[in-house]
Parts: sequence; C-alpha cells; structure tokens
Amino acid sequence: MPVRLSIITQFYPPDYAATGQLIEELAANLGQLGLPVQIFTGQPGYAFKKHSAPAIEHCNKVLVQRSRTSRMWPQRIRGKAINGLLFCVRSGLHLLQTAGRGDVLLLTTAPPFLPILGYLANLSFGVPYVCLLYDLYPDVAVELNVVRPQNWLVRFWDFVNSCIWKNAQKIIVLSPSMKDRVTAKCPEVANKISVIHNWADPDRIVPIPKPDNWFAQEFNLVDTFTVLYSGNMGRCHDMDTILEAARLLENEPIQFVFIGNGAKRQTCINKVSMMGLRNCRFLPYQNKQNLPYSLTACDLSLVSISPGMEGLVVPSKLYAALAAGRPLAVICEPHSYLRQLISEAKCGAAFNNEDANGLAKFIQSLAASPNLVNRMGRAGRHYLESNFTPEIIAQQYSTILHQAVRETMELDASAEVKPLRWYHSSQPSKKRSGGVVRVSKHRRD
Repeated sequence: MPVRLSIITQFYPPDYAATGQLIEELAANLGQLGLPVQIFTGQPGYAFKKHSAPAIEHCNKVLVQRSRTSRMWPQRIRGKAINGLLFCVRSGLHLLQTAGRGDVLLLTTAPPFLPILGYLANLSFGVPYVCLLYDLYPDVAVELNVVRPQNWLVRFWDFVNSCIWKNAQKIIVLSPSMKDRVTAKCPEVANKISVIHNWADPDRIVPIPKPDNWFAQEFNLVDTFTVLYSGNMGRCHDMDTILEAARLLENEPIQFVFIGNGAKRQTCINKVSMMGLRNCRFLPYQNKQNLPYSLTACDLSLVSISPGMEGLVVPSKLYAALAAGRPLAVICEPHSYLRQLISEAKCGAAFNNEDANGLAKFIQSLAASPNLVNRMGRAGRHYLESNFTPEIIAQQYSTILHQAVRETMELDASAEVKPLRWYHSSQPSKKRSGGVVRVSKHRRD
C-alpha cells in the first residue's frame, strides 16, 4: 500500500539541534524504504552558524520546505516559546495549503504545542496524524518550576494533550518510562503507544583510536584520559554531579571536555572558574561532519538526566556514544530505563544524581584499565548495531505509519457502509483528503 508522509518539525539541519538531525536521518531512511517524505521546517534558529538555508531542497525522495524562523532570545524559555508559537502559525498556514498532499502527518514536539496542528488538520480535513513525543509537556515545565502544577495553563495543556492523543492514529515515544508517563495521564491511549528508540549510524560514527584522530590531536586529548560530555547542556541535564566529579579528580591525569551549548553552559563555565578547575574545557557545537571525530576523541562518554525528568526527556546523545565505541557513565534516577539498557549492553555504569564519588571512582578504574575501556566500548557498539541502527528504527517507523493509514481507511470504509439517517441529505457527501476518502459529518439521529 503506497503511503506518503508529511513531517512538521521546527528544527532541521543545518541546525545543530539533535531532534532535527534525527528527523533528517529518519526521512532519508524512510525514503530508501520507498516512502516519499515531505518536510516542513524553519530556517536555522536553535544552534546555528548558518543564518539561512534553501527555501526548498530535494534529496532523493525527501522534499524539504523551509519557512522563516524567529530568533528572539533563543536561549531563554520565553524566547523559545515565542519562536515556537510563530513557527506553529506558519505551519498551520502551510497545512491549509497542502492538507491534501500527504497520506499521513508526523508531528514532533519541537515545539511542544505543534501536535495540536495534527488534531486540527484531522478535524478539518480528515488527515490522519501520528504524534512523535520527544519531550513531555507541560510536565517538563512543571518539573523545572517554570509553572506550578495547579496553574490553569497546566490543566488546560493536559486537556489539550488528551484530545490530541485520543484523536491521533498512533503515538510514538522514545522510552518505556515515557510510555508509562503518557499512559498514566491518559489511559485510553495505551493501545496506541509504541516505544521506538532513537538511533545512531554505526557506518558514519566509527571508533577511531585517539592517536589517529585529528580532533584529539588538535585539542591535545591524545595522551590524557578524557571524559566527554557532548550535546545540550540544558535545564534537564544534571551537570552538577559531573562538575563535582571533576573537582574530586582535579589532581589526577584526567580531563573533562564539554562540547555543545545550552542554558547551563555559562553556569558550568562560571562554576569551573570559581572552583579553579584546570581539568575542564568547553568547546562549541561541532559541525555534523566532525561528529565522528569529536565523539571518538575520548575514553569515556557521559549522559545525564536531572532528577524528576525520567520519562519526560530522552538523551539522544546516548546512541551516538554507543556507536563511538566508548564506555558510558550515565547519571540518572534509580528507576530510569537507562540502567537496564546499560546493563544489557555491558557498556558502562549508572549512578544516582549527586553520586559524584561513585562517578569519580568509576572514572579512575577505567583510567587504570585500558582493556576494560576497550571491552566496554566494543560491547556498547555491538549492542547498538543489534538494536538501534537507522535501518532497524526506520523499519519500525514505517510499520507504524502504514498501520496508521490502513486503520484510517478501515474506519472510513466502515463509516461508509453503516446505515445512517440524515437530516440534510439521504446520501452523505464524500470528501477526499490526503488520498483517503472520508465521509462528511452531518447531524444524524
């Protein structure tokens, strides 16, 4: 059954945002599976060096269309909210013009309120949609103390989410704990939810020995045991435990490298300066073509989630670290799904938030045992190759998207044959939208 897919997401390369890079890789792999993909996105506006990108791009079976993007206070919550709302308005206008050109919509939570467009498009044009939940709002805002749980906005947002999820054909979440969160808030959608992990490309990110790695050579990382944190240093990430471990190891031949940006980056720099640490350095986001070298210019990779964020956000950096063939140290809550993943992969260790002593001892043990570093790194990469490659994950997405269209067509077919008594017409009118024939909803007895 041929299916066409339309994806709406605020971030897309050349933006550095992880969500955009994942969507780019997903679209390319779905295209290789024979699924034509149209993407509507904005100009670079999150972490960018390029200030503009082509308004329209064609790559294999992927068509990318970019609108203008607001860049007001991109590092502040208020600025991000305003920029996201403006993108939603432009996306809504885009859907008014193109609602009938795709069989199914895939809407991300970038920005968080974007899925409401799928709900409105479904009500207006009968377009089936699938929600891809990268983050769970308003819960993230509540945990970050941006808004109180009793606030009317939280209650309204929860109500809107329940409407969106109930009307969606499918819901995709990135972890089992996120599925538990959604099910607890809206039990009626439990059978619609599929857990599909993020991924990394092991053909693009290949383990490179540090002596052969130009990035490690350029930044003098070859001869010292290097602990790497690569990615967003945001409000949802526990940076304090990492910095405390760096303080405990300040007299050891061990260095910490932080690559990326985010709301906590400057705070981390200030803390390092205040503590007088000389074993920490901060580098900016790296171009995508440099990632295979920056991610392998270390001996240990770090992943962290702040307390209370389990099931609300998912660290995409985990999968790239697995592909790099380096051990992982994960900082998370005791009930995190990350602990089971690390245990199954046999690729590192997990630590509670604030357990800087445990993290520091683990780093010391690795620094003293190169064989253990190599063994854990190989195990993690093998685990990724068996479970989280782009080809494996794209096939899972393809299955869900085809199911969404098939189930919509079956519902429409059953609605057409069901005998109805009509006030305004003895024959229901039919509307064609997104390649699917739908019956208009007149009042009936």
